Amino acid sequence: MTQILSVNSKKLERAFLDFPRKLYRNDPNYVVAFDIEIKKAFDRKINPYFKHGDAVRWIALNERGDTVGRIAAFYDTDKDEADEVKSGGCGFFESIDDQQVAFKLFDTAKAWLMENSYEAMTGPINFGENDTNWGCLVQGFIPPALGMTYNLPYYRDLFESYGFKLYYRQLGFHLDIDKPFPERFWKIAEWINKREGYTYRHFEMKHAAQYVKDTASIYDQAWRNMREDYTPMDPSSLYDELRKVKDIMDEEMIWFAYFNNEPIAFFMLLPDANQIFRHLNGKLHLWNKLRFLIYKRKNSITRARGTAAGVIPKFQNSGVESGIFYQLKHVMARKPHYTQLELSWVGDFNPKMISLYQATGAYHTKTLHTYRYIFDQKKPYHRFMEDAVNESKLPENVLIL
Repeated sequence: MTQILSVNSKKLERAFLDFPRKLYRNDPNYVVAFDIEIKKAFDRKINPYFKHGDAVRWIALNERGDTVGRIAAFYDTDKDEADEVKSGGCGFFESIDDQQVAFKLFDTAKAWLMENSYEAMTGPINFGENDTNWGCLVQGFIPPALGMTYNLPYYRDLFESYGFKLYYRQLGFHLDIDKPFPERFWKIAEWINKREGYTYRHFEMKHAAQYVKDTASIYDQAWRNMREDYTPMDPSSLYDELRKVKDIMDEEMIWFAYFNNEPIAFFMLLPDANQIFRHLNGKLHLWNKLRFLIYKRKNSITRARGTAAGVIPKFQNSGVESGIFYQLKHVMARKPHYTQLELSWVGDFNPKMISLYQATGAYHTKTLHTYRYIFDQKKPYHRFMEDAVNESKLPENVLIL
């Protein structure tokens, strides 16, 4: 008999944190998330999403008292009106391959959200920004880049058997830096760099406030026109993201484009620190901090991940994205230990970005699903921005999943 317990003590929190270590102990691809970062996601004093939301965690125990699953549920009141249905979220889900265990966890999350007047749950997602812990991996079970989800292959069946339906696909691409870009791409990039009025600047922590403002401006303009119910970006969430990555970020890998000094586009690359974190078992004590510095100085990181990008509508067909890649080309030439970029993720509702990645010569490597479960099954179901999905722009092997 499976027992579900709310995480309300240090002992239960430790069980919540340690369960993935047990579950993935024989999987060489898995990278244990840092305990401290998981704790911060549920710390009301640190996570800015608690200003307009709430979250609860549970673990599942078998009859012997062993942890066999975990889940969290959460909501964000700022996004309540940003959809056709009032949906909360579930995430941080892990389970043994047992429908009874998984379904009890889903039922528990569902009941809590219903108690808080929600009509659906979207998952698996993060109680924070969508560049981390977002989606269920269904294709491409390879070592994950920093922030990318990795889960066991049977998770897809657990979600879909319960009744979750595909809300959108998330596609990941890899780009081998040592292979030349298509010649046409660089011609466009060089041309756009010479156009009057265009300037490019990389991020500088000493001017973080200005770049946070520019990012929010670009992001809001880009998405406001795509969705009428778009919720503006909260700058405090960007500062929280900066806090998480400040020790691993490379300022020269985050670029902004301006036209007549007005921000029009940005692209963010982060060193894939998972290539080091995989050795640290989710612990950030003093010895592991020293080990991280040693690995970093040895240039052990050979991959970077593109985590976020945006172009305001007026410039989406201007080639400005190529201009940013042109800046990055020179940066990466000075850092020859980088051999690959992971460009992830891009939604199936964003054919322009998919086309851009394919134009660089990037190849599709992984697919994740974000699901939604509507509590009243009689209500109509709609995919996220389904009118924007262009199946012809998706890599062929995505469609046969």
